[in-house]
Amino acid sequence: MTSYKAFTHITRAELKEVIDVAHKRGLTVTGHICSVTFREAAEMGIDDIEHGFIADFGWDLGKKPDTCPPSNEGKDAVFINLTGESPQVQELFRTLIQHHVAVTSTLTAVEGYSSDRPPLQQRVLDVMSPQAQAGYLAQRVLQPPTRLFLKKEMELEFAFVKAGGTLLAGPDPTGIGGIVAGFGDQREIELLVEAGFRPVEAIHIATENGARYLKEDDRIGTLAPGKLADLVVVRRDPSSKISDIENVEIVFKDGIGYDSAKLIESVRGLVGLR
Repeated sequence: MTSYKAFTHITRAELKEVIDVAHKRGLTVTGHICSVTFREAAEMGIDDIEHGFIADFGWDLGKKPDTCPPSNEGKDAVFINLTGESPQVQELFRTLIQHHVAVTSTLTAVEGYSSDRPPLQQRVLDVMSPQAQAGYLAQRVLQPPTRLFLKKEMELEFAFVKAGGTLLAGPDPTGIGGIVAGFGDQREIELLVEAGFRPVEAIHIATENGARYLKEDDRIGTLAPGKLADLVVVRRDPSSKISDIENVEIVFKDGIGYDSAKLIESVRGLVGLR
């Protein structure tokens, strides 16, 4: 193991012990936290926090120490009115940056709880099992739009990076079932561009930043002589049109090329089944 993830109901004392023990062994700790606020975790020395600023229950004015609130209502009521210039946001940014804490963007997860986003793609539906596909489409109809929360999360992530913060990226295949690994990674990068980042900046967040966080940037994360040949070959130019990142032709892993179309065809109808 090289990195550990704390989960929602961990207490401050438990999290501090995990961080201290991990750091003594040169390991990193991230967290999807609720009972502990982002500021508290940063001051303890956590290395990364998952799921963006919408996941910080420190916004909930009624939150009790070491307790995860029973609902999102208190947090969301404050979060939706924040801006990058809000005093409490600026204070949190300073704390995270001062303690060298990264934040993992999972915009796909925020978008995924919505009836109007993301755009339905046949390639995503095709790889799902019939049961998973039916369940996702049924749940999607029942979900309210989350456009305002998605826009607010984008705004704060963009402001965090401009303030000097480190942003990572991942798809977080959760929610109502429409996020498929691989396709979800591509969608996350597209959403970062929608948030205001230039395409090359978004790709950098999803590649080199992750490698640096994992302390693997001497081996992976960028293209350079001597590094591992882990790369994706796409048609056209995602640096000018980010949706071109979906046009994958070949995936290289350890210098071996794999036919992307054949790999995807091999899992048709299986995602959600195994």
